[in-house]
Amino acid sequence: QVQLVESGGGLVQPGGSLRLSCAASGSIFSINTMGWYRQAPGKQRDLVATIRSGGSTNYADSVKGRFTISRDNAKNTVYLQMNSLKPEDTAVYSCNAYGYELGNSWGQGTQVTVSS
Repeated sequence: QVQLVESGGGLVQPGGSLRLSCAASGSIFSINTMGWYRQAPGKQRDLVATIRSGGSTNYADSVKGRFTISRDNAKNTVYLQMNSLKPEDTAVYSCNAYGYELGNSWGQGTQVTVSS
């Protein structure tokens, strides 16, 4: 099992920046991919960005060029740097860890609100 704890959400004005963190513990060696997903009110949960154990990344088209996912293996932590935030980025952001034998693990989610 893997436990994920997110932090870094909050309220920010349009054009501002936030950095989300996701600290993993437990069976971390079973993790192949970590990522961030988001769910806005009344909408389905969508992929934001993922990073594989080898370091390759994948982004949703809507965040390319604005968001950057990274990982610190020594701290077992994944980050999502979000720049040039827009009101449509408002959502609950959840951290995900996936492993072939592990399956999916989710964090509790953190609220990001972009509003003036």
